[in-house]
Amino acid sequence: MPVTIVLGVIGADCHAVANRILYHSFTKAGFHVANLGVMVSQEEFIAAAIETDAKAIVVSSLYGHAELDCRGFRGRCVEAGIGDIILYLGGRLVVGKADFAAVEAKFREMGFDRVFPPETAPEEGIARLVEDLRARGIEPPSPA
Repeated sequence: MPVTIVLGVIGADCHAVANRILYHSFTKAGFHVANLGVMVSQEEFIAAAIETDAKAIVVSSLYGHAELDCRGFRGRCVEAGIGDIILYLGGRLVVGKADFAAVEAKFREMGFDRVFPPETAPEEGIARLVEDLRARGIEPPSPA
């Protein structure tokens, strides 16, 4: 059975191109991708993860308001009974220029397992997810 991940763009963000690129990249890598599209709430991500028995939630944000949109995400996962799900976040997460190390630390503190800067190649996220799945004893899929 393929490993399922939930993918989407959080909050009021309507940037769809990166979402489609990620969808095709993760699918090609062998993952079953529940793509929620754009303007997705935390509750929608969590409900989809529960419904599909997803092993990871991959969140994009490109309009710079990820801190507001992602606040409390891990806690809501815990409340829903999926507190140990892998949480990834990537994109243009803040408005203006900021040191990425500080941005990453902020979101890691908020409970995200991995945080990716803008311009990260999809293959980088896929490679990290394969590592994180294996670390949890889950065999990652084979490329399609």
